[in-house]
Amino acid sequence: MSYLGEFRSNWRALAAAGLGLGGGAALHIYSLSVFAPPLLQEFGWSKAQFALVGLIGMLTLVTVPVAGRLADSFGVRRTAAFGVIGVPLCFVAYSMMRGSFTEFMAITIALTAIGATTTSSVYSRLVAERFVKARGLALAVVVCGPAGVSALGIPLLTYVNDHFGWRAGYQSVAAFSLCLGLLALAMMPRPVATGRSAARVPGRILHDYRQVAGRSAFWVIVAAMLLCNLAAALPASHMKLLLLDKGASSAVASVIISSYSTGVIIGRFACGLSLDRFPPHIVAAIAMGLPAIGLFILGSPLDATVALGAAVLLLGLSQGAEGDLAAYLVMRFFGIQVFSSTLGLVTAAIGSASAIGALVMGATLKVTDNFAIYLYICTAATFVGSLLFMLLGRPPEKEPVLAPQGA
Repeated sequence: MSYLGEFRSNWRALAAAGLGLGGGAALHIYSLSVFAPPLLQEFGWSKAQFALVGLIGMLTLVTVPVAGRLADSFGVRRTAAFGVIGVPLCFVAYSMMRGSFTEFMAITIALTAIGATTTSSVYSRLVAERFVKARGLALAVVVCGPAGVSALGIPLLTYVNDHFGWRAGYQSVAAFSLCLGLLALAMMPRPVATGRSAARVPGRILHDYRQVAGRSAFWVIVAAMLLCNLAAALPASHMKLLLLDKGASSAVASVIISSYSTGVIIGRFACGLSLDRFPPHIVAAIAMGLPAIGLFILGSPLDATVALGAAVLLLGLSQGAEGDLAAYLVMRFFGIQVFSSTLGLVTAAIGSASAIGALVMGATLKVTDNFAIYLYICTAATFVGSLLFMLLGRPPEKEPVLAPQGA
């Protein structure tokens, strides 16, 4: 089948994955900042209290690998259906809150746990098992789903909140999430046979994880992703503060930050196309190594606007590439049988890296009151992590199949 022919033949799987991701747990991440002001104003919660919500993200270190395992064991449709129903119910629960911050945190914990079944570890399996020649680009299209939904939906959500109140806002998000989720389930094609029965017994699970952990490629990918993501906390929360410290005005800093989002989009598609044409370990080393240059510039005394903009753009390019790389490398080195299980573990490593990076940033800021030391640490970590990808070498020509249990 030709490169473009794969898109013609598998458009339903591509659309289902994109819609499912866009209507899943990602809606909470993108909409939280819209709901924060009215919630704090009505209930009198402090900003410090609300910041605690970020800690709940650590729960994904457990829930995402579990969701991935469920997708490998029972299929994407059954696994995602749990989240398609559960996530909208959580948004409805938000709309019924009466002011307790504990209640808000409890709902968020439930949403994080249930929503793990609507993440890329689950939905990207639909694409990975059907696309071969165009797999890189197809994965890039899928992971753009949440961003695309956010770009269209956030202005509408803001309008609903401003004119009808935040409760109506949460109810509209619930309805939107349910519609996209059900549409994704309806569009999913029949499962692709993997050549073995579903792994539903403890012995099979332990056997699979032992084989995954026994491959050096797993530890190389995990270590490389962990090192390359130590700086992930910077664009998420402190980028504007850093740019202001570098002497940029608030307006200029906002423009520079917008280049990050531009870089994410460009990096996503550039990486996807490159993975379909060049050795993936080389693409990974280059794509994930770019931020080392940007981080070094940000840590240096250099404060020219063009240099700062270029540095932030490089961070965005790598962030965009990351979503493609993780899924693509897992598929090429581990195969479809344990795709979601392995991708869940890699995703957890990426999440833990962000948390570790945030702790390092906090510790260095407390001692030096500037970002330079943190940025140089991240520069070195990113450089080493990108080189680790070269240890992978070329993936096998045929996608791996796990040895039978007891073999």
